[in-house]
Amino acid sequence: MIALPDFPWDSLADVKALAAGHPGGIVDLSVGTPVDPVPAVVRAALTGPAADEPGYPTTYGPDSLREAIADSLTRRFGVMGADPAAVLPTIGSKELVAWLPTLLGLGPGDVVAVPELAYPTYEVGALLAGASVVRLADGEAPPAGTKLVWLNSPSNPTGRVLGAAALRAAVEAAQAVGAVVASDECYLGLSFGAPVASVLSPEVSGGRHEGLLAVHSMSKTSNLAGYRAAFVAGDAALVRTLLEIRKHAGMIVPFPVQAALAAAVADDAHVAEQVKVYEKRRTRLRGALERAGYRIDHSEAGLYLWTTEDRPCRDTVRSLAERGILVAPGEFYGPAGARHVRIALTATDERIDEAVRRLEGL
Repeated sequence: MIALPDFPWDSLADVKALAAGHPGGIVDLSVGTPVDPVPAVVRAALTGPAADEPGYPTTYGPDSLREAIADSLTRRFGVMGADPAAVLPTIGSKELVAWLPTLLGLGPGDVVAVPELAYPTYEVGALLAGASVVRLADGEAPPAGTKLVWLNSPSNPTGRVLGAAALRAAVEAAQAVGAVVASDECYLGLSFGAPVASVLSPEVSGGRHEGLLAVHSMSKTSNLAGYRAAFVAGDAALVRTLLEIRKHAGMIVPFPVQAALAAAVADDAHVAEQVKVYEKRRTRLRGALERAGYRIDHSEAGLYLWTTEDRPCRDTVRSLAERGILVAPGEFYGPAGARHVRIALTATDERIDEAVRRLEGL
């Protein structure tokens, strides 16, 4: 049996019950689960002709889907030379993150490097493959033996944005030890004006995608967490390797979800509207936290406010739960998060306003 860490969210049961006991009900800001409607253009695609396909879908998806994804990378993020042949739809991004080390053939003796503060599934994926994990501080080079380096900008949990120069330096350091670079870009569309860049952007990659993979999800920008619609793009040879294994393993996005994914990447209007919704929630909640004496670090983009009151994170979690507000302890994301909490923007306007009232003592 593979020894995995306890599922972190299970440890919040007691404080979740405390928050739920508030007379005004719980305001759950602990998990980045979308609450807004699925865009109409996506729902129409899901229930259209693709919903009446009785046969098996392909793991690779149709040319039209991969072309739409490649076009979106160019249009939304300035990725030049995006090759539809180097695009692969995935069953959400979490399964790809969890299985990528295994799919790349990593095992005992190999090292997976993750950010000092990181999405826990990066580590879980390494453990599933039998590889070891190293956490890298800002600007720290990966050690010899590193076979995979995870980058994440905008960051979960901190909302920090790495500029093109920092991303390029990280890529060069990874390539110096022969590592593949996987960039988790699930929050790239939620920049709120920050200067974000994809690892596939020419100012980072120099126009060469060898050894690079960019992971994207429709969960955040298109409210499709329930659809499990995502993709990976980049190095054509690496994508072919992933494709062949996933074909054997039956890791296939269903026909209707492939159609929904194509609609989501082709339509920018719904993304712009959703960004506006999150930006308004972000402004209201951030202001209330700061007025209540909390400090917000980083948090330039993405769906979270990286918050501290300079005491152990579990103390802050409990004190907010006493106000009926549930947040995530920063230690979920690594030892460096021990004095921060992650506060999500994914609640309805009514619940965000309720959190603001409670923080302001109203």
